[in-house]
Amino acid sequence: MKDVVIRKALLKDASSMAELDRICFTQPWSIQAFKEELNDSSAAFYLVAEVSGTIIGYVGQWEIVGEGHITNVAVHPGYRNLGIGTKMLGELISLSSKKGIGCHTLEVRKSNEEAISLYKKLGFKIAGIRKEYYADNLEDALILWRGL
Repeated sequence: MKDVVIRKALLKDASSMAELDRICFTQPWSIQAFKEELNDSSAAFYLVAEVSGTIIGYVGQWEIVGEGHITNVAVHPGYRNLGIGTKMLGELISLSSKKGIGCHTLEVRKSNEEAISLYKKLGFKIAGIRKEYYADNLEDALILWRGL
């Protein structure tokens, strides 16, 4: 999708990101959590995807001891399967690699086949399981790594 703009997330984006989280996830982050991530955390880095000035996706990571921990990847349901998640995550990995981050990790619901496929396409590999990681239904999470 060529009219998508990927840019660094700003504090003013917190409410749009929180709203997108409510649409995409069963355990969404609060607007306050996004404000803290975007304003107070030196370890956090987020990108948003926009179409005509409307945020339709975001991706974030925490830098922890030289590694990138992907916190969330969210794409509005009306814009899924258009390559936006791949584009955002690819850009995040590229930017963080330029800062010296050589490997990335994340957790994903074991049942989220669409997301797992995206991550594998970008070189992530399953490295383990976190039992009953998700509190809403005690679902297991797969631990994925790339660049190890």
